[in-house]
Amino acid sequence: MIAGIVSANLEPIIRISVLDSRRQTHERDAILDTGFNGWLCLPAEFIAMLGLNWQRVGTAILADGSQTVFDVYEGTVLWDNQPLTVPVDEAASKPLVGMSLMRGYELQLTVVKDGMLALTKASSQKTHQ
Repeated sequence: MIAGIVSANLEPIIRISVLDSRRQTHERDAILDTGFNGWLCLPAEFIAMLGLNWQRVGTAILADGSQTVFDVYEGTVLWDNQPLTVPVDEAASKPLVGMSLMRGYELQLTVVKDGMLALTKASSQKTHQ
């Protein structure tokens, strides 16, 4: 299970661990974003500090309908205590966890300040395969 909290701004937050190029772990708070169908989104400064490898250029349609272009890197996160290599989108935002990373998990929230957040592996679903 992955536990988190609902912030004062009603954002669902979990602590993520990302490995750098030397396999050292770095932790950051990340917002669970159900409107983001990607894996993980990190700011450029954090990506540079981690020394992640660039993979390609990506494009996306934002909630306001505009299109954006961004760099995509490869990174390893500790997801439910297991290392998982995922695409990492670069963006000028807080770290975001997308629906692809949450695939196969059940999300429970108590949507109040300091409310409970729990991500548990769904027993009947495949996760990241």
